[in-house]
Amino acid sequence: MSDIAISVKGLSKKYHIGEKHKRFNRFGDQMVDIVMSPFRRAGRLLSGQAAGASELDQEFWALRDVSFNIKHGEIIGIIGHNGAGKSTLLKILSRITEPTAGYADVYGKVGSLLEVGTGFHPELTGRENVYLNGSILGMRRLEIEKKFDEIVDFAEIEKFIDTPVKHYSSGMYVRLAFSVAAHMEPEILLIDEVLAVGDVAFQKKSLGKMENVSQQGRTVIFVSHNMNALQRLCPQSILLDHGQLVTQDKTDKVIEQYLSVASSKATGPGSWIDLSGQKREGTGKIRFESIKYAGNNPSLSYHPYANGPFEVSVNLISKAACSVGSMAVIIFDRYGTKLVNADTLSHGEPINLQEGRNTITLRMDQLHLNPGMYTIGLWVADPPIEIYDYISSATLFEVVETEKEDIRVQSDGVVPVKFQVVDAVEKS
Repeated sequence: MSDIAISVKGLSKKYHIGEKHKRFNRFGDQMVDIVMSPFRRAGRLLSGQAAGASELDQEFWALRDVSFNIKHGEIIGIIGHNGAGKSTLLKILSRITEPTAGYADVYGKVGSLLEVGTGFHPELTGRENVYLNGSILGMRRLEIEKKFDEIVDFAEIEKFIDTPVKHYSSGMYVRLAFSVAAHMEPEILLIDEVLAVGDVAFQKKSLGKMENVSQQGRTVIFVSHNMNALQRLCPQSILLDHGQLVTQDKTDKVIEQYLSVASSKATGPGSWIDLSGQKREGTGKIRFESIKYAGNNPSLSYHPYANGPFEVSVNLISKAACSVGSMAVIIFDRYGTKLVNADTLSHGEPINLQEGRNTITLRMDQLHLNPGMYTIGLWVADPPIEIYDYISSATLFEVVETEKEDIRVQSDGVVPVKFQVVDAVEKS
């Protein structure tokens, strides 16, 4: 028996930007589309417009000529910026999407944690959704019954298990959905950014669960922007960039290469950065339109520096005049660890927004960060009722070295501090 669990050769996936997406509600709808398809194509040819030749219909290659092999029992990370093709690759491996060219052979039962909560019905109770979602994910009823108590205990919602999930908070919903998916026992497990959901305590618990899965000899492909989690879980990783495989190597080396590319794409201080194309979550009633950041030292081209001031300005678009309870600027290190959460909620007063564009600036008098690359995330919400907009990666920025400070910055650690050496020897 071959030791190969996944074999990918020349894999490519092409999409058409501007192409209308079909929605089929019934089997009859699909049959009508099949019957009418030749006539629609003939109509386009008669009008002088071949299929796919409209101005709006442009080709986009999500993946192009990707090849790699993964052995049984290996745990592989997938690293890359938004739009690099990571999720498309997992959807092809899960048989959700067909490739345009090439092939992806998978040898073993596959379980996928791609979109946590897919298959949950809001009118059904938590108990009913455990059985429904478990069935969708390929679990047998007997298997679900055997693991039911363990699933509910992990999700920490025993008190509300017989309540319709439409009454759940977003955190409860996510915990239950993740718990169902995490208790599958496939030979090959595909995981896409599931550790980005829930509160900090649950994220740690989820990471522990994934470590447990990885230690059971299963083949795991893990997609995440959390470099710390990737280092903990994955001995090796693959770097994707604009749909192409850049390298497959030890995770430390792949992260180093990814970060070097990311640092070259960082936008300089003092310039407004458009956020319209960023991956985000929320209802959209209020949205971040753009962001800029700066230090205050012209000799450093206004780059922030250790223990110096740091300002972040954002343009918010509000659909109506309102007050919001929480707006936050979040700073992550290069491994995805949250270092700073400057949240207006801690001030105890709401922010008043007018309809249309609003500009808000947050100033930190001292930025206690060592030189290096960091990521700014943005959040606006009325917790725990509604999240309006959350962008986990709005922009990269660099904290630079400076001779101005009286602290000699070291490469180790994250936070520079002043300290004194105290003689602890008692004098006779």
